[in-house]
Amino acid sequence: MDSFSICDPEIRKAVSILANGGIAVYPTETFYALGGDPYNDSAVNRIFDLKGRDLAKPLPLIASDRWSILRAVSQWPGSAEALAKVFWPGPLTLLLPASPSMSPLLHAHTGRLAVRISPHPVARHLAEALGGLIISTSANLSGEPAGRSLGEISRVLLDGVDVVVSGGELEGRQPSTIVDLTVIPPRPVREGAIPWEEIRRALGS
Repeated sequence: MDSFSICDPEIRKAVSILANGGIAVYPTETFYALGGDPYNDSAVNRIFDLKGRDLAKPLPLIASDRWSILRAVSQWPGSAEALAKVFWPGPLTLLLPASPSMSPLLHAHTGRLAVRISPHPVARHLAEALGGLIISTSANLSGEPAGRSLGEISRVLLDGVDVVVSGGELEGRQPSTIVDLTVIPPRPVREGAIPWEEIRRALGS
């Protein structure tokens, strides 16, 4: 969305709906995401239900900035600092120890929060408008592929949300890379847009 502006009616509508517990489809740097306020359990449950997602699978988050992440986690290890310095904003999701302030529904009682800072202006702005964090699970029914355009997203899902923010066809080809930093040494979970070799190099290993 090259012409993105926080004053766009579509964006303002989305902010209002999300702030009142609604759920949305919105663009990120990888694929379209299904999101809502992570502090609103009703929105969290609606996302699980609409997506058909197993309650044992945590919901990832996008943050507007690092400060928002530091408030949501209980630890910020040196490995997180090293990776954030190189890859954020960008398609790198870190698993970090969750703060007790975060609903167990989000992290499926695992105690691990999955979060990244997206370079996409819409994702960042929506997160900021919700206090710094927004749920960011892929906008697809469980078992279906993620969508780079609205036309690739199930009509059932699109009809089930309260607002859709269009970002055109997205450039992302792969999902975010996921690294678990709750263990030592850090554990690779999913290789995506950022190769493991780059992750290892940034960690100095």
